[in-house]
Amino acid sequence: MPVFQETSNAARDLRILPSRALPLPRLSPRPQCSEEKREVVVIGAGPSGLFLTLLLARYGITESSLLCLDAKPGTLKAGQADGLQPRTLEVLQSLGIASEIISEGCHMEEVAFWNPKAAPSQNQENCNGTQTGIERTEFVPDVNVPARFPFEVTIHQGRIERILQENLHLYAPEDTIRRSHRFLEYVVDESDPEFPVVVKYEYDDVDGNTMQGSVRTKYLVGADGARSRVRTCMGLSLEGETTDHIWGVCDFVASTDFPDIRKRCAVHSDSGSVMVIPREQIATGDYLTRLYVQVPGEINADGDSGTDKKSADKKKRGAVTLDYIFQQARSVFHPYKIDMKAGTTPDWWAAYQIGQRMTPKFSARTPDGVDRVFIVGDACHTHSPKAGQGMNVSMMDSYNLAWKLAQSINGLTPKPSSGTADPILETFESERADTARQLIEFDTTFSHVFSGKIGSGDSETSGLTHDEFLRVFREGSGFTSGCGLHYQPSILVTTSSKAKPHPPTTEDPLGSILVPGKRLLNVELKRYADATTRQLHDEIPSVGRYRLIVFTSDDLLDKSGASQLSLSSCGEIVQRFPPGAIDLVVINPLKERFEWTDLPPSIKQLAEMRTYELSRNEDAYQIYGVAKDHGLIAMVRPDGYVGILTALSGTEEVEQYLRSCLVYL
Repeated sequence: MPVFQETSNAARDLRILPSRALPLPRLSPRPQCSEEKREVVVIGAGPSGLFLTLLLARYGITESSLLCLDAKPGTLKAGQADGLQPRTLEVLQSLGIASEIISEGCHMEEVAFWNPKAAPSQNQENCNGTQTGIERTEFVPDVNVPARFPFEVTIHQGRIERILQENLHLYAPEDTIRRSHRFLEYVVDESDPEFPVVVKYEYDDVDGNTMQGSVRTKYLVGADGARSRVRTCMGLSLEGETTDHIWGVCDFVASTDFPDIRKRCAVHSDSGSVMVIPREQIATGDYLTRLYVQVPGEINADGDSGTDKKSADKKKRGAVTLDYIFQQARSVFHPYKIDMKAGTTPDWWAAYQIGQRMTPKFSARTPDGVDRVFIVGDACHTHSPKAGQGMNVSMMDSYNLAWKLAQSINGLTPKPSSGTADPILETFESERADTARQLIEFDTTFSHVFSGKIGSGDSETSGLTHDEFLRVFREGSGFTSGCGLHYQPSILVTTSSKAKPHPPTTEDPLGSILVPGKRLLNVELKRYADATTRQLHDEIPSVGRYRLIVFTSDDLLDKSGASQLSLSSCGEIVQRFPPGAIDLVVINPLKERFEWTDLPPSIKQLAEMRTYELSRNEDAYQIYGVAKDHGLIAMVRPDGYVGILTALSGTEEVEQYLRSCLVYL
């Protein structure tokens, strides 16, 4: 007879599965959704659309509430975006889906700059009349701002889409994404005021017949690219300019004696410019390389005389062949040789023309006064791929929108008066449109200098200098990395006169580490409950919740001191809002041990596994610029950006901030 008999229940099945993020609390009644009604419909399953769909599902908008339609039959197989910036990696890490990307992607930690070699004579030619070639000018760090991951990662866009889709399946049914479904239009029909947006689409049945369908939704998001039909239905268009710069791009396995082919390189020569982007290892064991090759203005496109510029540019792009791309690359890389590895074929190639465009609005309001239609990614801004921003800014559009949309749907945001929009949801357009404008401005400058011709450095050479190009590259690092983004004051970003952070003692290229509107930098901490070393970003994952972070002062153990008064007040504040909407985090600078009974009782109850001290390797107070004898309170938004900073005595400001963002119980 067995001594032990195992018992089980359905809940125990969860113990053998990977841990999953808990959904946001829901105060609003959950509607009876069906095939004909969804709370959110997303058009497009590229990186921005898939990322938005995944985030909404993780926040609890799932099951029959969510639907994503995509015209393509599957994930991307070749080409397009391939680079992830440090901030994007931080966000993916906070979702627990960055490991494969970081471990198997190609890291770019430094950039090599190559320029025309100093010529033996003023005419920049040797005695045989040939080009003098190129030489390496210097190496510089790829990222020169504080970041948890101080590098870019290149990996196939289709692989990123696959990772996002696999994680989505942990939270939502597989039919949440419907492939080969082509969006046609949307109309507003107020006969059903809860689901007023009617989305019409078409698809092919098993017999190849084209069928049409429709679904009603509360909110529609267009993530359907630069030719967005959702944007067209909104009555919007991309506005801006297309430059004369035409580039060819190719992904291939390289055979070359160029020494820096496995580094990111900016190559300027007398023949033109090339950007080298090293790519990841593929199944054959080879490593891919991407080349962006500038097409000189004099490329021959027969028959373009007498036509308008648009037609002429189209013919020029059409004249760019794969052979031409390699011919031009060989000319730029001289005296080095470059070609495709024997027995291989190009993974992908294309020709494109640099253009910077964006829409005047990122959302549309229905007659009931609610913002119900949004666009993200290439649907609302396009630019060149040189700075590696396309997929990153697009996914961060979705990251900004998802938590605001989920909180509004779940009834967590203060209910606006009838006929007015949710003020929290309104901030999506103002914050991301401002980001897009910065992107357009930077991309215009960077594309111009990259397409320019750099002289060899002698006094008679006019035009762009290497130092000028390097200055633009370095000054743009805060923006291109995504780590220097600064959201402007709004209902979600406010200032306090009580907060007086101590200036950081380390060099800070972003101006100040802990600032309202900027993302919270990761630091290493030691968790007090189990004495383990933790990364703060891992402790506050992207689960759609606000974080009330209290940096106590060195008077923490004083029962009547500022720290304990602040902690008690913050514990009470957290409990005045919907349970699970705010996480309390406590960080202290003490070196001596203490007992939980030395702290207010609410701390062990609310923040036992979110109470930290300084780690052996890093001083969070010094990094953040917080004075240990004063302390600080930081309210951090669900997307990791600081909402407000205030002194330990400023708990009233904290509550006032939260009342503008969350329902008050």
